[in-house]
Amino acid sequence: MKARVAERGQVTIPKPLRERLGVKPGTVLEFSEDHGRLIAIKSGGIDPVGEVLGCLGKKLDTDSVMAQLRGRR
Repeated sequence: MKARVAERGQVTIPKPLRERLGVKPGTVLEFSEDHGRLIAIKSGGIDPVGEVLGCLGKKLDTDSVMAQLRGRR
């Protein structure tokens, strides 16, 4: 598969590679060079907290959470 480098240095990763490797919008890639080859590696993996942050729709501050855990006095 081939891709052309655009004027601003951007490259489109071919769709079959993106799908096979799980590269989605927002995926962070780390680039390095090895003997003239460009290497891109997915960085970090999934942040479990970021994946579920806000999923319950409630926004509680620390004082509210602590009051719930300790019971209101």
